[in-house]
Amino acid sequence: MGLGFAVFAGVSPEIIGTPAKEAERLGYTSFWVNHPGPMDGLAALAHAARETERIELGIGVIPLNTRGPESIAQGVKATGLPLDRLLLGVGSPNPDALKRVRAGVAELRRQLSSRVIVAALGPQMCRLAGEVADGVLFNWLTPEFARVAGDWVREGAAAAGRKPPRLCGYVRLALGPAARTKLDDEGARYAGIPAYAAHFERMGVKPVETAIAGDTVAAIRSGLARWHGALDEVVLRAITGSDTPEEHLELIRAARPT
Repeated sequence: MGLGFAVFAGVSPEIIGTPAKEAERLGYTSFWVNHPGPMDGLAALAHAARETERIELGIGVIPLNTRGPESIAQGVKATGLPLDRLLLGVGSPNPDALKRVRAGVAELRRQLSSRVIVAALGPQMCRLAGEVADGVLFNWLTPEFARVAGDWVREGAAAAGRKPPRLCGYVRLALGPAARTKLDDEGARYAGIPAYAAHFERMGVKPVETAIAGDTVAAIRSGLARWHGALDEVVLRAITGSDTPEEHLELIRAARPT
């Protein structure tokens, strides 16, 4: 199982570049940023590209309903992101999410040679991702449900006569009480989004029950062990108390690949 590390794109360049360099040194397979609203995740990810040489670079994910594939392709080219390392994550909310993602992936493939990753929650999007994507990025799910969602993806790939794409999942990672408070707040925010509310109801869990959280390195290692075999790659999304470089490095080292 691969292990990735992810940070919030809105933090300072130092908090992106320094952890990315450390993640590469410790043997993580990928380093990710999100694409939060008006902030440009592609520009944020470029800070990680400048500090690394080998690690894959992911963005999770750019919404196709607010930024079209041509604009995304232009952004990738403008930031100089290395296409051979780029995991270009895209997604879309309803209405017309399936149609928009199918068309968006096709256009991105026409303009870029990077791998395209599709964000998926429900069975229809999972099957579509299996049909058209190079990878799938799940979010806020349990190891048990990751196996169910993976079956949906494999169904879509089989129907299209192609090899199943890589299965990745954003898993929130929090160390210490201050980070746990922020995790609770973020979980509550997502639970207020209808698509995610349906997702949590489908799994029968609260948002925080999908995360890895604890007060010790041993607790983090124990939580991570539950994920072995559930996905091709677990992407640990950092939740810290104060968003300092030191907190991010502590998380990277606590969960380091073995």
